Parts: sequence; structure tokens; C-alpha cells
Amino acid sequence: MPTPPDPKTILIVGASRGLGHAIAAEYLKHGWTVIGTVRGASRTGLHDLADAHPGRVEIETLDILEPDQIASLRGRLAGRRLDALFVNAGVTNNPTETVAEVTTEEFTRVMVTNALAPMRVVEALQDLVGPDGLIGVMSSGQGSVANNTRGLREVYRSSKAALNQFMRSFAARHAEDPRAMVVMAPGWVRTDMGGESAPLTIEDSIPGLVSVLLAAHGTPGLRYLDYRGQTVPW
Repeated sequence: MPTPPDPKTILIVGASRGLGHAIAAEYLKHGWTVIGTVRGASRTGLHDLADAHPGRVEIETLDILEPDQIASLRGRLAGRRLDALFVNAGVTNNPTETVAEVTTEEFTRVMVTNALAPMRVVEALQDLVGPDGLIGVMSSGQGSVANNTRGLREVYRSSKAALNQFMRSFAARHAEDPRAMVVMAPGWVRTDMGGESAPLTIEDSIPGLVSVLLAAHGTPGLRYLDYRGQTVPW
């Protein structure tokens, strides 16, 4: 009997709850092994997934706001080969707060968490992803400059637009890279961050989002896609 191939492995940064946890669960359904990060020592939904799928879920501790912790994670994963790296991170602020009203501290919190820290993770860990692999980040349709016709969520929108721009720069610096790169828009999903008024459930969004990521393998270059596989205007 031929030896079955080893399962593919994805590292999901920010997998303790919400969209990240749902992405981890969906990849497990597709037969992948998941390495997921959590911020603290408390038990999370990712621990429940690990119990339900023995040997297929590894849990790492990481606060992406701490560069030393990113470096430590890179050291712990040295020698590993990843088929996909997906950075799921995000915070929001008062959606009605304009850039004229936001404090410097709040602006910095949102921008660092949503744009700078995810890219630090990508830069530090990208070399673990094989040439036929995928590098992705969780953006938002709110990050589209072209689609911004209503305003609102000014700081959040700007942080995701900055993340998109950073990924464009990363892709430009790796123009000959054979790996797929994806900036994902999950839709407005009913989570702790999305709120109860969001029109989509996790079940509406995440199975499609993961299918889009899986289908993106083998297509080099950067794309901005939503959970239905549609291209989002930059």
C-alpha cells in the first residue's frame, strides 16, 4: 500500500475565537493540520478543537503587538514547512468617530493592531511557507478606497486600507515569488467584533472564505478577494 501524503499545515495567527477559530475548524474539515495562536494562558475554543482532533491542532502563544514574541515563535517553528500562513487580527473603534475626533492613542492602537503588527508577522514567518504555499491576511471590504462612498468607520477603514497597501508593497518586493498571496474580505459577520446587527453568520462566511483560500493555491501574486471569491476593488 502506498504511504498517504502528510496532511498540509496552516498557521493561523489569531485562532482563539471568532473568525480565526472558525477558519481553523474549517481547515480541519478539509483534512489539514492547524497551528493556531492564542494570546494568553486561558482556555479557548482552539483548545476545544485540539481536544476534538488529537494530533492535528498545535497551539502557540503569541501577542502580535510584542515583536519579541513574534521572534520567539519564529524560533520555535524553525525547520517547519508551512503550506499556508494566514494572519487573522483586528480591532475596531467607535464607528462614528471621525479622524478629527479620534485620540492619538486610539488611532495608534487600531493602526498598530490592524496594519503594522500583522505585517510584522508576515515578514517574520513568510520564509516558512513553501513555494507552492499561500500567504494571506484578514482585511475587510471596508479597506477598499474605491468602495468608500458612505464614510463611517474612518479609522478602521484606514487601518485595513493600510494593511492592503503594505501587502501590495510586500508583493512588489517579491514579484518573482511563486506563492499565492491573498488579502481577504470576510464580509460583515456576526461576531463579538462584528456585532449583532451584522448580516452574515460565521456559517455564511467562513466555509466560502476557506474555499477561496484553498482555490488560490498555485496562482502567484496578490489578490484582494471576498468570501465568495469575488475581486474587491482596491
